Amino acid sequence: MITGSPGARITHSPLPQADWRQLWRDAITDGRELLELLGLSHLAERLPAADAGFALRVPRGFATRMRAGDACDPLLLQVLPQLAELEQVSGFVTDAVGDLAAREAQGVLHKYQGRALLIASGSCAVNCRYCFRRHFPYGEEMAAAGQWRQALDHIRQDSSINELILSGGDPLALATGKLEELSHGLADIPHVTRLRIHTRLPVVLPERIDGPFVTWLKALPLQKVVVLHVNHANEFDDSVDMACARLREAGATLLNQSVLLKGINDDADILAALSERMFAAGVLPYYLHQLDRVQGAAHFEVTDVQAQSLIERLRGRLPGYLVPKLVREVGGDPSKRPL
Repeated sequence: MITGSPGARITHSPLPQADWRQLWRDAITDGRELLELLGLSHLAERLPAADAGFALRVPRGFATRMRAGDACDPLLLQVLPQLAELEQVSGFVTDAVGDLAAREAQGVLHKYQGRALLIASGSCAVNCRYCFRRHFPYGEEMAAAGQWRQALDHIRQDSSINELILSGGDPLALATGKLEELSHGLADIPHVTRLRIHTRLPVVLPERIDGPFVTWLKALPLQKVVVLHVNHANEFDDSVDMACARLREAGATLLNQSVLLKGINDDADILAALSERMFAAGVLPYYLHQLDRVQGAAHFEVTDVQAQSLIERLRGRLPGYLVPKLVREVGGDPSKRPL
């Protein structure tokens, strides 16, 4: 049951003994239901038909961190479909970062020297409205298909690849047994020495970091990096802190990538609070991304001038290790482009 009063955090009673898979299935998928739970039913008339072609999905535990009665809550704005997504804006395209041009094998993207990225899963526990892969053809590009064979063959044949990046969708949407298939396949590829996992699940569904997953991660004979995606300090709570602690105990280095989003975190105080809060959870800031110009997300864009001003203000108030690098991804570039 979720309850709340205007201006307060809503409270949540989780399903008894539910594991992460049950919580995943119990996610909110109807915008009207989400707005009703937050006391914002009057906003339902502003929802676009068919979720603007990109389904709403948000775990109930993440919804408990939203402020009831606040239509501008920064967590709500990240997941609630908007009519603005239907606008066609020049320069905003379906493949914003050149993913398809970087395809080397089924589910394998090879953009940067020494690193290969696997589209491990097409599923996410939460659908962020600014997602740069909201139009990606996941049905055709799944590295986990066929026990990862095509992806592993490509990696095995290219000795320049020393870091494997799991992305998606969210790679932790896969069952731990499926991830074990991958690690077994990597056992005979000595040039891969580091595994990097890009995931939102420890934040939006921290129950995913359960015993079997931690056991798998800890046993991996590779350097392990987990890159979280948090945009606002309110996304943290005790359950996220616990998930982060479990990841660190399994030997993972924790980094964070944020996206600069208009009306959500385009403020120096908010960004500073985010850096301090994530460091308290044992996570280091990594990148602050300028918005990938994907079709349907133009209303989140912040100008480069404003973005650079925000970073300068952060440098004046935070130690250097808490200031993320401001970057943009440009298709065809050999690395992220610093701003």
